[in-house]
Amino acid sequence: MRHLVTGGAGFIGSHLIDTLLKTEGNSVVCLDNFQTGHQRNIAHLIGDPRFELIRHDVRDPIVIDADQIWHLACPASPPQYQKNPIATIKTNVLGTLNMLGLARRCGARFLLASTSEIYGDPLVTPQSESYLGNVSCTGPRACYDEGKRIAETLVYDYRRVHGLAVRVARIFNTYGPRMAADDGRVVTNFMRQALAHEPLTIYGDGAQTRSFCFVDDLVAGLTALMQSSCEQPVNLGNPMELSVAALAALIRDRLCPGLQLDRRPLPLDDPRQRRPDISRAGKELGWRPQVSLEEGLERTIAAFEMGSAEATGTSSSSWRSPVGPRS
Repeated sequence: MRHLVTGGAGFIGSHLIDTLLKTEGNSVVCLDNFQTGHQRNIAHLIGDPRFELIRHDVRDPIVIDADQIWHLACPASPPQYQKNPIATIKTNVLGTLNMLGLARRCGARFLLASTSEIYGDPLVTPQSESYLGNVSCTGPRACYDEGKRIAETLVYDYRRVHGLAVRVARIFNTYGPRMAADDGRVVTNFMRQALAHEPLTIYGDGAQTRSFCFVDDLVAGLTALMQSSCEQPVNLGNPMELSVAALAALIRDRLCPGLQLDRRPLPLDDPRQRRPDISRAGKELGWRPQVSLEEGLERTIAAFEMGSAEATGTSSSSWRSPVGPRS
């Protein structure tokens, strides 16, 4: 099959491409404007005849042939998507429209990488796909939350009107190698600060919870969903709930015991709870996460340590740390 992956130079997209290319006969076209993606994530694929990179913004139409379209393109962390909120909602709306139109023209199966953010600051836990959410359409996160909700609406309108084969993954917090150190998400923030011997920044009292899924598990869920017959939205995430304060303690104890905490006010609309109900994923896809948080953090820390060693000109074996576009 010929696969088109938008946002393919990003954290999740690049891991997805690696997985797709493991299947004999597959080829991949990666579309990315490099707003948040990085060439280093796909550098190992340059020169592979099965891989093609096109620098392109999904807000602009493109004509290309594909059998399956994986639409991942969009800034995903609050600092990234709030940096240019108009561009973010345009990516979600215009970008999704363009990719759906392309899928219709090609007769391609289409997968939307949606998000747990569509549940907003949930009033129920765990969150199942039937939960309609508690979302502010006027808050600072709305460009992403509501943008993804609109994207889902477009996907299902294309299914109803044009008979398009669609898949929707609601992705919960994901972590792992190739996360950008400056992306502003809690795992990368804590690792970057601990490796630099800086206090760990905790917003609010740290009691707010998240569920952290390792990227290999997430990609396995995405591929299982695309291959399945399930056209309903599917939560993909790890149902093990952990407070932000507990995550900080895990990373601090592993990298730099004794670090102080830098407590700051909780940002507006920051969700207090985030935990997926993955019953549908289990029933429809036979999927559930396999990588423990301890193993996943070790693998992520090792990648961060390697990156820090390269940045300082030392080898990984000798380095031992204790510690916007248009609108």
